[in-house]
Amino acid sequence: MKKRRGTRITRRKLLIGFIGMLFGLYAVAYLAANYEGSPPESPYSLSAQVLEYESEVEAELKKAGLENYTAVVLALMMQESGGRGTDPMQASESYCGEVGCIKDPNISIEKGVEYFGRVLTAADYDVKLALQSYNFGRGFIDFVQQNGDGYTQDLAIQFSQQKYKELSHTGKYSCIREEAEKYEACYGDILYVDAVLNYYEEALKHTKDTKVVAFQSS
Repeated sequence: MKKRRGTRITRRKLLIGFIGMLFGLYAVAYLAANYEGSPPESPYSLSAQVLEYESEVEAELKKAGLENYTAVVLALMMQESGGRGTDPMQASESYCGEVGCIKDPNISIEKGVEYFGRVLTAADYDVKLALQSYNFGRGFIDFVQQNGDGYTQDLAIQFSQQKYKELSHTGKYSCIREEAEKYEACYGDILYVDAVLNYYEEALKHTKDTKVVAFQSS
């Protein structure tokens, strides 16, 4: 009888020890998950593909004396393609008038940066206006100059509404966002500026340039 009692006591100790070990593992896992020493990765981090093109983007911008805008263009590329594909700057339409004509990332960057430089100059270095014009086309700059003093999201919505009304019969355009659908502003992306600039602060961390202070002309 004494032997059986000893066995029961041993089993109880083993069970208690096992439960204690489980609690210990849970505590370690909880602390690791909630450790604040390493901040979580930003949802707007740049992809590895975009970062691979940093030096090439900067070199193209430098040709036009616009190297300070490297972070802006990297953020733009991230929004356009995440750095994927043969046309990471999605520059085909501005280059040859149709989607998919560029098959070489080097040409995409060259032509994309060239077009960005043109709209930035035409927009009098209003970065937000230049970005929205990269998405809408050069005509948006003329529209803003005729109807306002600089980029606003209201003007972007108005322009998109107008162009969509003119071109909806072609079947080429559809709303890519619910916010655009309620305005019937389905030409381009009316939230493009905010979408690009979401990546801007992260892009700055990977570039040597200084922050572009004036996002809009004064």
